[in-house]
Amino acid sequence: MKIKYLLLFGLASIGLQAEAQVLPYKNSQLPIEDRVQDLLGRMTVEEKVGQLSKLLGWEMYEKDGKSVRASKKFKDAVKQQHIGLLWATLRADPWTQKTLDNGLSPKEAARATNALQKFMLDSTRLGIPLILSEEAPHGHMAIGATVFPTAIGQASTWNPALIQQMASTIARETSAVGGKNGYGPVLDLARDPRWSRTEETYGEDPYLIGQMGEAMVSGFQGEKIGGTDNIIATLKHFVAYAVPEGGHNGGSVSVGERALLHYYLPPFEKAVRAGAGSVMTAYNSIDGIPCSSNAWLLNDILRKQWGFSGFVVSDLLSISGLNGGHATAETAVDAAQQSIQAGLDVDLSGSGYNNNLLAAVKKGFVDQQTLDRAVSRVLHMKFSLGLFEQPYVDEKAVEKKVGTAANKDLARQVAREAIVLLKNEKSTLPLSKSLKSIAVIGPNADNIYNQLGDYTAPQPEEKVQTVLEGVRALVSKSTRVDYVKGCAIRDTTAADIDAAVAAATGADVTIVVLGGSSARDFKTSYQATGAANVESGANTVSDMESGEGFDRATLDLLGNQMTLLKRLYATGKPIVLVTIMGRPLNLNWAAEHIPAIVNAWYPGQEGGLAIADVLFGDYNPAGRLPISVAKAVGQLPIHYNHTKPTHHDYVEFDAKPLYAFGYGLSYTQFDYSDLRVELAENADDFACTVRLNVKNVGERDGEEVVQLYVVDQVSSVVTPVKQLKKFIRQPIKKGESQEVSFVLRKDDLKLWGLDRQWKTEKGKFKLLVGPASDDIKLTEDIILSKTYPL
Repeated sequence: MKIKYLLLFGLASIGLQAEAQVLPYKNSQLPIEDRVQDLLGRMTVEEKVGQLSKLLGWEMYEKDGKSVRASKKFKDAVKQQHIGLLWATLRADPWTQKTLDNGLSPKEAARATNALQKFMLDSTRLGIPLILSEEAPHGHMAIGATVFPTAIGQASTWNPALIQQMASTIARETSAVGGKNGYGPVLDLARDPRWSRTEETYGEDPYLIGQMGEAMVSGFQGEKIGGTDNIIATLKHFVAYAVPEGGHNGGSVSVGERALLHYYLPPFEKAVRAGAGSVMTAYNSIDGIPCSSNAWLLNDILRKQWGFSGFVVSDLLSISGLNGGHATAETAVDAAQQSIQAGLDVDLSGSGYNNNLLAAVKKGFVDQQTLDRAVSRVLHMKFSLGLFEQPYVDEKAVEKKVGTAANKDLARQVAREAIVLLKNEKSTLPLSKSLKSIAVIGPNADNIYNQLGDYTAPQPEEKVQTVLEGVRALVSKSTRVDYVKGCAIRDTTAADIDAAVAAATGADVTIVVLGGSSARDFKTSYQATGAANVESGANTVSDMESGEGFDRATLDLLGNQMTLLKRLYATGKPIVLVTIMGRPLNLNWAAEHIPAIVNAWYPGQEGGLAIADVLFGDYNPAGRLPISVAKAVGQLPIHYNHTKPTHHDYVEFDAKPLYAFGYGLSYTQFDYSDLRVELAENADDFACTVRLNVKNVGERDGEEVVQLYVVDQVSSVVTPVKQLKKFIRQPIKKGESQEVSFVLRKDDLKLWGLDRQWKTEKGKFKLLVGPASDDIKLTEDIILSKTYPL
């Protein structure tokens, strides 16, 4: 018995000694900053440089049957480069060559990330876990994850609360399989729809983008970084990436300082102040300085003015772009030096820093303090995420979090709220579910990938609900539904328009589904950055005309789509046009001839059901355009909030868009009345309270998106002709009236003055309230008696 007690006492003593010898950076009871400094002090220069390398992750695992393990390439990268992060480890698409067969199911994904983290903890000197970054702008870009509408559709909901809920769901699915950093939201201000990535944006308005961005960050990160089921957000692309000259993706931009401060930077500031953990630099330059080496952007604006405390990551290979396309660095070592000194912390690629940064440090071009500052930002985030305490995920819990029925229902709701009813002449919609026959026609009527958008993983066919399937699901059993594709998006060699016309001739109504596609295929070649190589000409067969790399010279419907639409119109039968697309396309002819037009953007996996819900009246549409629809490319840019003076007309037609920002119809009607404005000024700020009544005077319950715009009547610098300042999506039952109220303060009316200071100037402002930027119902003036500095 004595021996037993001595043995127990000895074991307890060993345990206490071991606990006492826990290294400070592994002690979760210590402040994070203390843990960071302790770990930094133990690291070699090579290990520090390695922590800033984020490699492409999809080659870092091996899969044999159901067995998933760390690959030799991963182990070599860890040993040779001491890497600290991986990107897109779980990504599957034609670029990565990961398919439903050789890619990872959600359970396998969790197994893979656990294997990678285990190697980091067990087989490296300091046991520093990885941050696994994943693409997640409209769902985790991994097999099995829920696919939501792309960002341009999310913005069309004008419902930040719903988007926050969606982002929370994306975070839960991503975190469940090991991802701790989601790429998104994209906060680019889209003012040239020729640009290939318009679908990834929230449109043309900085206020709307800021509201959506804040909602995404809050949904991703929760109340505090490191919470259960949460991930950190990466804001993209910092900054002014979406307005390249000629619409060329990654091309040069021409933006002045005041425009940057007024329009392009505010959405990022909003998201940063919401606590975003990471920011990604853009490929372009600003006034001759590449964003990836721009100290004014990364240090002065982002960190000093906004208080950003996370880490900045390059876009893929953008550090190498300094001594490549931009030609502002003579060598790769010089490029690494320029970037890290400007405040760029993490290299997405693993080739921009690595040996180049190591050489810059050893040669004295980059001092130890600069290196340590970048490394500490990465380590701080790893500690904040709790990766040292919980590096692994629960493989058994994956099925309860990824691709659930509740997540699918949410995807359908987001898609429904995103749908914009553009035209409904003579109440063509909603359709009766008991029609005798319906013809469903068009290249996007029954194509799963054409409705999902770019940055989407491969999907089993049964998972995605197309428009054809949605129609068949909602109509009565006695209704005959005929389907003919008719033509492709771009390919003109395999059209069957005659068969489509025959089907339409024998139907009571035709639903024709046209538009564009961001569907990548395995025939397309890709650049090192992941953007597609475009093969122009009539002999191409890919549907893809949108998505990263697919810039347009026109905005016309491609291929035989217009021929198909005109032939169907000539039958004299009722036609409903549904557009599924990633950018606003030319709809002039359709707007003149087709009685009903519904725009769904890329509506995600449940999009077909959501569209059918609207077509047959199960859901009353209330989506609003977050971007103007031009009549011609020659009108571009045509954003509603252009700076003064007002545009004059062209020789060919007027300067107005076909459909304006904020526009969208409903199956009911609303009246606006009784605008009341109260202005209370004090020494430091003012409160301008705006109240009005909105009444549903139609025959259906519905939702109205009430929008408040402001015009600064006289200002020291040129301001927009009008600017969105507040909005709300308000449900109102038929026959009922709701009071809507907004409050404006000095921050809402500020400008960057002649003295290069933020202020709200005294003087007259016009308030405009209505359901769209070009449909103002009520107006009122206010006069500020003094100037308010900010």
